[in-house]
Amino acid sequence: MRKTIACLAVGAMALMTAPAQAEKTELRVPLGAGGFGFLPLHMMKKHQLVEKEAEKLGLKLTVNYANIGGPSVMNDALLSGSADFISAGPPAFLILWDRTKGRGDVMGVAAMSTIPMYLNTKAEHLTKIEDLKADDKIAVTAIKVSIPAIIMQMYARQKEGADATFKYDKYTVSMTHPDAVVAILSGNKQVTAHYASAPFHQRELKEGARTIQNTNDVMGGPQTFTMISTTKKFRDENPKGYAAFVSALKVAFEMIQKDKKGAAEVLLESMGGKGWDVAELATMLEDKDTKYTTMPEGVMKYAEFMNAIGTLKNKPASLDDLFFDVKGIGGGN
Repeated sequence: MRKTIACLAVGAMALMTAPAQAEKTELRVPLGAGGFGFLPLHMMKKHQLVEKEAEKLGLKLTVNYANIGGPSVMNDALLSGSADFISAGPPAFLILWDRTKGRGDVMGVAAMSTIPMYLNTKAEHLTKIEDLKADDKIAVTAIKVSIPAIIMQMYARQKEGADATFKYDKYTVSMTHPDAVVAILSGNKQVTAHYASAPFHQRELKEGARTIQNTNDVMGGPQTFTMISTTKKFRDENPKGYAAFVSALKVAFEMIQKDKKGAAEVLLESMGGKGWDVAELATMLEDKDTKYTTMPEGVMKYAEFMNAIGTLKNKPASLDDLFFDVKGIGGGN
């Protein structure tokens, strides 16, 4: 008995003195679908902002930025463990939050950008979205889960009632923004419209396209375009890495605000160094509708709608159900 007690005591002492699990020394962060909505990530990569903020916290950290994007791909990366932080629009995040509630627990870290999107076309027969014909296709970054997909569902429901909610789903095809720009401007007969964000929206207008719908009008105001999320497990096990990432995100916002030309140079580099000039991009960054902020906007409106139509099983009561630290990122709606 004494021997057993002694062994238990030694075991207990070992547990008490065992070192805490070390934090990750490498973070994996996909760069997203491209364009203004993901500019802060490129600023963080270019200027090694996460690494610098981690160093302030006593953590030596490297960051692996992968060139992948699109809501579905990003969600899969986080769930498979091949990414630590991901960025996507609120609808894609909400679906992931819903799927993992109680078993994985993906939560919002912060908003990243507030930017409208625009449905652009060069097709003569399209003056409004109701003019779509059976063989028309709208390019979106992902069917069902992207911002445009949900926005068109909202619009159909507002105009024609609940039975028409999914009316425009059949017209959507998944395509990257750069490929969609080429399709629209080249007169592609299969893809007749593109739900674009900056700077792809401005390029299409410059080349003769016109806008027949925008997200701000449908939502009744501005809404978060891109946001950051991760798992509860990652946050719990990597408090310094998590804090360093959030601090770096805020530093990136400040850099964009203070030096539009420098930010435009980073953006142009991220898009292959051609297609736009720096002055043109810097001017776009001055647009009053383009904001970089941690504060979520319109996220609860997405959540309530998606729950009402059955896309989300769980209905969040407030942003506190969706984000780790709403107060710390400035509130929101």
